[in-house]
Amino acid sequence: MNEWIYGIAGAVLGSLGVWLVGFLTKTDAKTKAKALLDEAQRNSENTLKETELRVKETQLNAKAEVDKLRNEAREAQHEREKALDKRKNQIDQQAEDLRKQEAIVQQTQNRLKTKLEQANQRSKDLEEIYDRQQQQLHKITGLSKEEATARLLKLLEDDLANEVGSRIIKHEQQIKETCEEKAREILIMATQRFAAAHTAETTTSTVDIPNDDMKGRIIGREGRNIRSFEKETGVDLIIDDTPGVVIVSAFDPVRREIARQSLEKLIDDGRIHPSRIEEIVKHTTGEIQTFMNRKGNEAALEVDVHGLHPRVVELLGRLHFRTSYSQNVLRHSVEVSFLSGMIAEMIGLDGDLARRCGLLHDIGKAADHEMEGGHPQIGADILKRHNEGAEVVHAALGHHDQILIEHPYTVIVAAADACSASRPGARRESLERYVKRMEELEAIALEMHGVQQAFAIQAGRELRVIISSKDTDDLKAAKVARDIADAFEERLTYPGEIKVTVIRESRFIEVAK
Repeated sequence: MNEWIYGIAGAVLGSLGVWLVGFLTKTDAKTKAKALLDEAQRNSENTLKETELRVKETQLNAKAEVDKLRNEAREAQHEREKALDKRKNQIDQQAEDLRKQEAIVQQTQNRLKTKLEQANQRSKDLEEIYDRQQQQLHKITGLSKEEATARLLKLLEDDLANEVGSRIIKHEQQIKETCEEKAREILIMATQRFAAAHTAETTTSTVDIPNDDMKGRIIGREGRNIRSFEKETGVDLIIDDTPGVVIVSAFDPVRREIARQSLEKLIDDGRIHPSRIEEIVKHTTGEIQTFMNRKGNEAALEVDVHGLHPRVVELLGRLHFRTSYSQNVLRHSVEVSFLSGMIAEMIGLDGDLARRCGLLHDIGKAADHEMEGGHPQIGADILKRHNEGAEVVHAALGHHDQILIEHPYTVIVAAADACSASRPGARRESLERYVKRMEELEAIALEMHGVQQAFAIQAGRELRVIISSKDTDDLKAAKVARDIADAFEERLTYPGEIKVTVIRESRFIEVAK
């Protein structure tokens, strides 16, 4: 029972404890909740106050900023008003200045108008004076206005022509000096670049014989051997008292060479009779023909010239037996070819064409014993017949300055020809003979009436004669040139041609003091 009571009591006490704990817990929670509510209330009030303070502060700042902007706007407006006032004052000042300038301009215009009226009046007065003077001048001179104008223009034209002429002469002199210096440099350089042997081969016209008995065998019974030999070769055999020598004489160098070699072969063979002579001459002629073709081809290959006609090659080889003042003409032609090519290349022209012109310029000398005329004309005709170009034909025709120069290659070949002929040692002629021949040319010219001076140039190829303009006229000057040429032909022996140029000049000199 007690246990049961105790149990009930314990249960009651437990329930009471639980309730008490719950009650206390609820009381504490309410207390805490109330505290939290109070704290939240305080926080919200604080936050509200802070927010109000911030709003007020923002309003105050905004108001201050607006006041600041309003003050700045007032100051800017004030500055603009001051600037406008200043600008207005400037405009007013400029307007005042413009009014003053307009007044000055108006005054100036008035003065100019007055001066213009005065100038017009003066011009009218001058025109009246000019007309009166012109009429008076016409009366004095007897010339009309058109005539006086024409005479004045003529005087001006003459003065201008004189001035232009003097300037042209001055520039021509400068150009001439420059061209001469440049040409001299080109010629010297070309001559230095081509170093040829100066010694020349001599074509002999004598044949050595072992003894004088051979002369009788050459002549033959009743002269049949010598007649047959001369008939076959076309030369003259001169057999005189000169010991050990038989002379072969002929104008054609090829015939002379054929005769010389044939005679040497006959002497070596010992069988000298007409049939043997005919056989030897025929065989030697073939050998010489082959030799000439070989020499012509060698010369063409040496200077790199191709496409020559066989006849031209043969004539080129014939030049091997031709000499001019002891200078071998074939070697001379080769040298002129090289010099012409180098000169042409240095001045920007075709070197191959220049070499061709130089190689063939003296081709006429190979046939001048067979045809009439000088070797330039003969060479030009030969080259034209064998379809050589116009430059090559003209170079052969004009390399001695006897015609009007039409192609630059003609001038180049003429210069190279002069260099080759006049270089030291090219022509083996003694100084005494050379000087004597030049003196003879000049002496013959000075014998003619009216001749004042005579100069032999171009190594005796040309003679320049200065004749008196007082003692002769143009017709007499032409006759003097002809007389000098005739005298040369009658009294001198010379190879090639000699050109005679007679110059008749009138000079008038005045001295201004």
